[in-house]
Amino acid sequence: MSFSRVYSAQVNVLDGQLITIETDIGRGLHNFSVVGLPDKAVEEARDRVGSAIKNSGFTSPKQSNQKIVVSLSPASVKKEGSYFDLAIALGYLLSNEELKFNPEKKAFVGELSLNGDLKPVKGVLALVKTLKDLGFEEIFLPEQNKEEAALIEDINIFPAKNLLEVINHLKEDVSFCLDCQIPTEIVPKKVFAHNDFADIRGQDAAKRGLEIAAAGGHNIAMYGPPGTGKTMLARAFSGILPPLSKEDILEITSIHSVAGTLEGSLITHPPFRSPHNTSSYVSIIGGGTFPKPGEVTLAHRGVLFLDEFPEFDRRVIESLRQPLEDRVVHISRSKGTAVFPTNFILIAAMNPPPENATASEIVRYKKKISGPIIDRIDMWVDVPKIDYELLSSKEKSGESSEEIIKRVIKARARQGKRLAGSKAKTNSEMSVRDLGKVVNVTEPVKNILNTSAEKLGLSARAYHRIIKLARTIADLDDKNEIDIKHILEALAYRPKEEY
Repeated sequence: MSFSRVYSAQVNVLDGQLITIETDIGRGLHNFSVVGLPDKAVEEARDRVGSAIKNSGFTSPKQSNQKIVVSLSPASVKKEGSYFDLAIALGYLLSNEELKFNPEKKAFVGELSLNGDLKPVKGVLALVKTLKDLGFEEIFLPEQNKEEAALIEDINIFPAKNLLEVINHLKEDVSFCLDCQIPTEIVPKKVFAHNDFADIRGQDAAKRGLEIAAAGGHNIAMYGPPGTGKTMLARAFSGILPPLSKEDILEITSIHSVAGTLEGSLITHPPFRSPHNTSSYVSIIGGGTFPKPGEVTLAHRGVLFLDEFPEFDRRVIESLRQPLEDRVVHISRSKGTAVFPTNFILIAAMNPPPENATASEIVRYKKKISGPIIDRIDMWVDVPKIDYELLSSKEKSGESSEEIIKRVIKARARQGKRLAGSKAKTNSEMSVRDLGKVVNVTEPVKNILNTSAEKLGLSARAYHRIIKLARTIADLDDKNEIDIKHILEALAYRPKEEY
């Protein structure tokens, strides 16, 4: 009977955290305790591990009079979930001298079923990345997590079906070896949008606005009567977004894996999130006793579509200020703080106030969207009723999404070249300093902008956003300089007084 130390990891906000698992077995009446701030799922690991060890052909910890203490460190960090089952089982066998192996530079992650099978856990990508950065060379985990884990290069991933396979691999006297997982190749998948722009009748102004929004990463609001195609346009928008870079693919996949929303092993296209207008503040912004990401983070590098925008709780709408401006959200709770990335394109859709609404109801409806939120939305586009003759036509209406995305990708390439060396990737992300460095506004254009800004009473934020928007319009026009027509079009997207 002796002491052992093995290594595992758990998710900590959006990153992984190394957890050291120490096991000590001493003489005395049977007792199996887990210490180190474990939650209920970790405490229940005692029963899962005991049954898994027994059903793998070894002596169950419950069948002998031993005092077993499993310590999870750092002790000050809350341990959550079933990440440690595999490590606890191996730590016990090593401490009980039923298994011999060198645990250094090896990490074990996975939940055990009662018969010893390994079950997948969430957040594996973040865990493997952290363990690699800490110098670990071998990771043992459930087979269902292998493709996601193998997205991280230069570390050996050993997927296993059950506890016994891991034990046999670690034994020096058994000629069994788990296969090392080959690196997962990142192959962007073709995304089929819900709608194609060519299938949406009319609404040329809205389509133009959405193309500009996609090209520069700008926030956009669409307003008009119910049933005019606002939702269809928003859902078609994902079809004109450029594919993600490898860096963004890994970042987004890790976020969704940690949140438990990952479908498959990889996200290769900008996410599209569309929460209902009854969604709570925490589900949209994030939070909880132990901070978890919300919809604004799940939409990172993608789209957050808020249909019936004024119907969202006012607190939710106002809480979008920081995510839209800083592209991060700070969550502070009694049990911890977190900073989540929130670099998304906001698409807001709204109907006009009800026709039978009283004057006070109309005022209250309009006040739901405050000036600071209006300022943070670059484009306001009218989506009017469609002529019935156009609706009944069998002809395609305008360009297809495939044609539009070519211009969007070309405009993004121009931005990438111009912003090389900057943190910004798109025009909408440019800081005031970036504007001064890479955007040249000629005197005639500046005069028109200043005159218009004074007449419209624009804030400094809105003033700079118009320049960014005009720069995107010029990029789509394949122009190096912002022309007067570009600034006038950008000004035309400012909200009308009644909105």
